Amino acid sequence: DPNKVEWEDDDPHNPQNWCVSYKWIITILCAHATLVVTFASSAPSSATSQVAEQFNSGNEVAELTTALFLAGYVAGPLLWAPLSEMFGRRPIFILTLAVFVLFQIGCALAQNIWTLVICRFFAAVFASSPLVNCGGVIADMWDPIRRGDAMSLFSASVFLGPVLGPIIGGFVSPLISLRWRWIYGWIAFWGLGSWVLMTIFLPETYHPILLKQRAKRMRKENPEEHGDKYAELERADFSLHSIITRTLARPLVMLVVEPIMITVTIYLSVVYGLLYGLFSVIPIIFQGNRGFNPGESGLVFIGVGLGTTIGAAVSVWTQRGYPELLRKWHGHPPPEHRLFGAMLAGPFLIVGIFWLGWTGNYPSIHWAVPAVATIFIGMSFTLVFISFLTYLVEVYLMYSASALSGNTVVRSAVAAAFPLFIRQMFTNLGIGWGASTFGFIGLAITPSPFLFYKYGYKLRQMSRFAPCLDVDMREQVFEEERQEQERKEKDGDGASEKGERTRGAAKAARDNRV
Repeated sequence: DPNKVEWEDDDPHNPQNWCVSYKWIITILCAHATLVVTFASSAPSSATSQVAEQFNSGNEVAELTTALFLAGYVAGPLLWAPLSEMFGRRPIFILTLAVFVLFQIGCALAQNIWTLVICRFFAAVFASSPLVNCGGVIADMWDPIRRGDAMSLFSASVFLGPVLGPIIGGFVSPLISLRWRWIYGWIAFWGLGSWVLMTIFLPETYHPILLKQRAKRMRKENPEEHGDKYAELERADFSLHSIITRTLARPLVMLVVEPIMITVTIYLSVVYGLLYGLFSVIPIIFQGNRGFNPGESGLVFIGVGLGTTIGAAVSVWTQRGYPELLRKWHGHPPPEHRLFGAMLAGPFLIVGIFWLGWTGNYPSIHWAVPAVATIFIGMSFTLVFISFLTYLVEVYLMYSASALSGNTVVRSAVAAAFPLFIRQMFTNLGIGWGASTFGFIGLAITPSPFLFYKYGYKLRQMSRFAPCLDVDMREQVFEEERQEQERKEKDGDGASEKGERTRGAAKAARDNRV
């Protein structure tokens, strides 16, 4: 359609064509916003006992400040994903970060436990926006070759935020006269800084919105010549029925009928729940069993943070051959090649869980031994998440937003439940057997990435939502591989024959001289 406004190949306004340094600045801004909102999820956990004491509530009620924050992560993605498709990434970021800051101020000023809990829930609803839309910004700007590096940075921030929470909160809450209220004040101040940076520096990156703006500008500047110009988004269906189908019905259907979606969601839900379970387990091991104070116990999370950083670096290393795969598969390599990180991390995660549980169970074992286990756990968390989230995006492509939305909702719901029972579970079963319970669950699902790597293409062929672009060219790629191998063998044989002739001629020359 000549009237449809689309990008030209080298269009400088296309986010895919922006300079690499500018793309990294925007990626870092998004990762920073994610770090802020995920830090907010865990930082108050170190002051749970203070909150319970001040408001005369039990620890279980005070734990709701973490549980309901994660419950807010369940509701938020269903709202912000479709709104970003209607209005763009930038306005959603600016709105949600501003309201997030206001609710953090409400938490700091709360005069009873229920005001605190309600403000935490709504803060999380708005805090979930970066978790949903940062991945979209990365997809808007980066091509498949560099996208993995950007996703590694984003995924690392998803884990570093919760890890920094107890490290900083553990020292802040006992030392400052305002105690737990200052934690929320610090979150609000940091969130305000992120909002200012995003407001000043974040451009719009969503392609349909940019093309819509271009079409409007063309019609306004030259209505006679460009009066019929339009962008695809202007004719998209944003009726209530269409929005409900995209945001609720499709993710739920995928969670029911897609084996890949079901298995990946179970795996990531267990891992995400374990991350937030650590905020209860590590104080049990190091404060209850070894007499650490909250600040010292929080320092143990440095191991998780170090592991997260290592995991992000290893993820980049595992994808070093991806450009060659893109060439070989004509731009559509099998998504299963994104699973190397998860295959590597799965066994390390199981070892780390058993290691932490059984060495942490005995105070006679030096504290550094279970602390080192958290490095392997943090590394495994990051590798598993980067691998599987990238895998979901490349399996479902145009339906990846629905896949990620459904996955985020389920794993956040599971993580919200973990703080409510994990303390009692470890108290009743003991540290060793409590950790072993999760270790055995993890052991049962560890083969998943290996099975997907071998049989994933067959499952995708049976899917209603996976495009399977690589499957259509599978025979072509294998034939090209065979021809390339034959050419190399032929060249090798020719080189051998030439070498034999050269050596024979040299020998004859020596014989003649003799």
